[in-house]
Amino acid sequence: MNIIEIANLIASIATAGGVVFAAIQIWQSRSQGVTTFEDSFAKEYRELSRSIPTRALLGEKLAEEEQSKHLDEFWHYFDLSNEQTFLRQIGRIRTETWVFWRDGIRSNFKKPVFRWAWEELEKTNTTEFSELRRLLKSDFKEDPKGWKIRKDAEHINQGDGK
Repeated sequence: MNIIEIANLIASIATAGGVVFAAIQIWQSRSQGVTTFEDSFAKEYRELSRSIPTRALLGEKLAEEEQSKHLDEFWHYFDLSNEQTFLRQIGRIRTETWVFWRDGIRSNFKKPVFRWAWEELEKTNTTEFSELRRLLKSDFKEDPKGWKIRKDAEHINQGDGK
């Protein structure tokens, strides 16, 4: 091997190393972006849960007046849970995060005040919360990622931001 061949070999190895390094950086950046995105929902849940009476979060019953006073907060909780379920459906949420969220939603739905609030919401005949309804109907057994995506939501999964 002459000097030119050695220099070309070293350049090729350096280029390959650079490509591998760049790929690792892109993967780490994407992973961090997903983590940040998922963490934003955890933060939203924590903020929302501050407005829900602690006794309700602990599974205790509340007086009817207190329940009614906080119905809006429960509505927001159901909206957040529906959004989390939808994001799992379109593949924006990792499996390990989804399992954690799903278990939390299931745990809250076992609490008397959350059940009461859901029943109140159902009385309105709203068409909102279709993903959450489907999750409840499956008794939390189905993974929304396996559900067919609604036609009006396909653009979100394709990443065009519409």
